[in-house]
Amino acid sequence: MPKFIEMPKLSDTMTEGTLAKWTVKEGDKVTVGKAIADIETDKATMEYASPFEGVLHKFIATPGGKVPLGAPLAVILEDDEAVPADLDDLIAKAKASAAPAPAAEKKPASSAAKVTAAGPRLPLAPQHKSRAVAGSAALRVKASPLAKKVAAERGVDLNSLVGTGPGGRIVREDVENAPVGGASAGRVAATPAIRPVIGPEDERVPTSSMRNIIAERLLASKTQIPHFYLQMEVDAGPLMAFRAHLNASAEKTGGNKYTVNDFIVKSVIRAAQAQPAINAAWDGDAIVKFKSVGLSVAIAIDDGLVTPVIKEAEKKTLLQISQGVKDLAGKAKNKKLSPDDFAGGTITVSNLGAYGIDQFAAIINPPQAAIVAIGSIRSAPVVNDKGQIVVGQRMWVGLSGDHRVVDGAVAATFLAEMRKLLENPALMLV
Repeated sequence: MPKFIEMPKLSDTMTEGTLAKWTVKEGDKVTVGKAIADIETDKATMEYASPFEGVLHKFIATPGGKVPLGAPLAVILEDDEAVPADLDDLIAKAKASAAPAPAAEKKPASSAAKVTAAGPRLPLAPQHKSRAVAGSAALRVKASPLAKKVAAERGVDLNSLVGTGPGGRIVREDVENAPVGGASAGRVAATPAIRPVIGPEDERVPTSSMRNIIAERLLASKTQIPHFYLQMEVDAGPLMAFRAHLNASAEKTGGNKYTVNDFIVKSVIRAAQAQPAINAAWDGDAIVKFKSVGLSVAIAIDDGLVTPVIKEAEKKTLLQISQGVKDLAGKAKNKKLSPDDFAGGTITVSNLGAYGIDQFAAIINPPQAAIVAIGSIRSAPVVNDKGQIVVGQRMWVGLSGDHRVVDGAVAATFLAEMRKLLENPALMLV
């Protein structure tokens, strides 16, 4: 009996995947666990290992095509198994079973559908059952007085929202997260996008699943999260001297070589422990305070940006952090990251210092409440303790915060703790 290799669910937010390429040929013998294809998900491009053993008889999906979850990708036959006469019918049935259910008779859109149509939404508190609007007569809206006042000021139709408060009650935050304007969410969605004018020599490149999700989440972040930005200059001289000393010793003993980013990551972890209000997230009508630090490390790859996570980072030594970051970077480069590598992030570090960027303002990685932006280390004239102008090494450290969760003083205290650690790097070995 033929077996179908199906499009797997490789991430928690994945609804379809793109077959990037086959790494085997029709007729090849495959074993369980053998890499047979590269699958592009909404988070990364990953190798897909065969769940079956046998001969890859036929490809069903072609490279570059989007495939729904559970849809057949290829047919596996056992050794010496005859090709069934009805194989085409079996393939058609497998495709039909994975196809989305046909749309039901058109009904008034639910409130949840209206909000989704208006644009990407960040994760909120668990949603309660939505209210459908029957005909022209809307059901009574459960909303707080403040939510009604804000809705009137912003021109938001309360019937288009799903409440996240107790018992499905619409609260102020639900209104603030809704599209702004004098129309309902459905009509806002109908506003045409401003499209570029494409010339005869210009190229229009279809976006990947990863690029689509990056665009969606960053748009949601910038439009739904009230960002604020802080910058602090750090004396990087002690850090560079300490790192050079450690690496010189490591070279003699064959030990681990540390990067500047290893110390930066460790300082973020320690500072998040010292100022735990940073290690939190907005959840509709509550703030989630995370017990553990999940350090998301921004890594640039050919087709986008990934943010794999060092889990329970507060329990790891500088050596373990260094090895963990190297391991994640290697897996990202070789497309070996798994869905579990992306789970559990609570704060992100983005370092553009290697690209010669002095300072920048990063976009928050939702649903986190803060991201740390690291610039390059540069030589600059500074005034020392004796009032003399000397050559020093300076580095800018920035923080983008979600003002619903983090206050300015909290973020400033966090950055001050980072500066203390970076200017006294031996403290990170304690």
